[in-house]
Amino acid sequence: MTIQFRPAEKSKARLRIALVAPSGYGKTFSALRLATGLGGRIAILDTENSSADLYADKFKYDVLTMNPPYDPSKYLMAIEAAEQGGYQTLIIDSLSHAWSGSGGLLDKQGVLADKGGNSWAAWRTITPEQNQLMERILSANLHIIATMRTKTDWVVEGGKPVKVGLAPIQREGVEYEFDLVFDLTKDHRGSASKDRTGLFDNQVAEMNEEIGIKLNLWLSLNTKTLSEPEIIK
Repeated sequence: MTIQFRPAEKSKARLRIALVAPSGYGKTFSALRLATGLGGRIAILDTENSSADLYADKFKYDVLTMNPPYDPSKYLMAIEAAEQGGYQTLIIDSLSHAWSGSGGLLDKQGVLADKGGNSWAAWRTITPEQNQLMERILSANLHIIATMRTKTDWVVEGGKPVKVGLAPIQREGVEYEFDLVFDLTKDHRGSASKDRTGLFDNQVAEMNEEIGIKLNLWLSLNTKTLSEPEIIK
């Protein structure tokens, strides 16, 4: 077997974007705007009680509704179906249900712990399922935009709990798996808490089609760094 390297090409990459916010902050709407800017066909995996259908008059996309139990294996099948269907972008709305929804990983861990009486041992079964889901998201041959709900995050300082902000409802540290993480405000703007592209560092940007257009252009440029004036004339 011959092993051969190839020149790196951003155009061959597929983006992994996370939109993080409390319920009611427009994560689905923002995801659709970004996906529209990226271009091509859009699919939504909807775990939010068919809420994705509410925007059918504003965007062109296909929907797959997922009902409980929110087993990660169902997410894997949806990603496979989106790839096979030739979609450019899959919106997972939301990834939080795979973790904390009915029949999700926390539920499964609790059932196993109750049966065996050992909470830590139960994680030896659950952690590989979470890892398999994230590995499939990262390897998918299409762009993925995942929405995640947030919860209040606390740390202990001086023996007292201190509120430090909002954390995604998912396994701790999951946001580091993504290329871009936008923390949304209620007016549909986003602050990039992580940005591998360098396009949105220290910015608060409106979540619209222009974001997707910028990202698509960035992916197509292999020989020079993309700067803001090159996008917006």
